[in-house]
Amino acid sequence: MNFEEVVQAVGRGVEGVGVAIVVVGIALALVRFAGDRASSDAYPEVRKAVGRSILLGLELLVAGDIIRTVAISPTFASVGVLAAIVLIRTFLSFTLEVEISGTWPWQGDRTP
Repeated sequence: MNFEEVVQAVGRGVEGVGVAIVVVGIALALVRFAGDRASSDAYPEVRKAVGRSILLGLELLVAGDIIRTVAISPTFASVGVLAAIVLIRTFLSFTLEVEISGTWPWQGDRTP
């Protein structure tokens, strides 16, 4: 195995872990929701759990993209595509964080 194959495998592995975290996190949140449906705050909690798993998965997907793009073929075109992907995923992460916490990140924690 040469360097490029190892980096490709590591990048795919990191992305695979990211996808697995999203899938397992959503499944666990839904199982917990099915058991806690009688609770009045079950729905907001499942939304938070799903959002957190998506956030963590997105972070790992971005890391996998960076590993595979920068280490293998750092051409101007590939770095531009990576920048667009990172920008989109960062926007998604930002909006998910606002949705989960209910506040802007610069406002801090407003829970009493």
